Amino acid sequence: MQGLIGKKIGMTQVWDAQGKRVVVTILEAGPCPVVQLKAVAKDGYAAAQLGFGPQQARRMSKAEATRFEKVGLEPCRTLREFRLDNGEACKVGDQVTVGIFDGVAMVDVSATTKGRGFAGVVRRYRMAGGPMTHGGHSKRRVGGIGARDLPGWVHKGKRMPGHMGAVTRKARNLAVVQVRKDDNLLLVRGAVPGPVGGLVLISKALLKG
Repeated sequence: MQGLIGKKIGMTQVWDAQGKRVVVTILEAGPCPVVQLKAVAKDGYAAAQLGFGPQQARRMSKAEATRFEKVGLEPCRTLREFRLDNGEACKVGDQVTVGIFDGVAMVDVSATTKGRGFAGVVRRYRMAGGPMTHGGHSKRRVGGIGARDLPGWVHKGKRMPGHMGAVTRKARNLAVVQVRKDDNLLLVRGAVPGPVGGLVLISKALLKG
């Protein structure tokens, strides 16, 4: 299995074998039941659809709730697909745990960043702004946004005020510090996008180094 669904618990610090302090993010990884399998013969690729987090059946559509009833599983709030490793065999109903990261050196963690609402360019892009003293009247403004003559319009992609945050970001090549199977916890070095309690997708790192 290439990855798991999890939840961000928070940050703390641990000490390695050399006694050095390591700042880590604690992730609750699984357990995730296998809800559906994708086969090469039928779907063109081999993958497993995993579920995470309990959900009340009354909060789901009848079609969604029936899916879980047919396979004998409790309804899950989140469903995501992960590719299967070569030659890996699993069946619907199996529980995938954080143990799949045993011996894995690095992981990629994808999550939705915190939403910041409407923000100006000073906060959104760290622009310097204008002079704050000596009669400056352009303190936190954008400044010029285009030419007066040619081309006579604002170029696409111009950095301007707008909605900030609430986008999907991936932290790549985070070192795995500890795998705590009994608590379903994965400790990775460094920061992870998103708020505490937010959903995260943890996968084995593709670009190592």
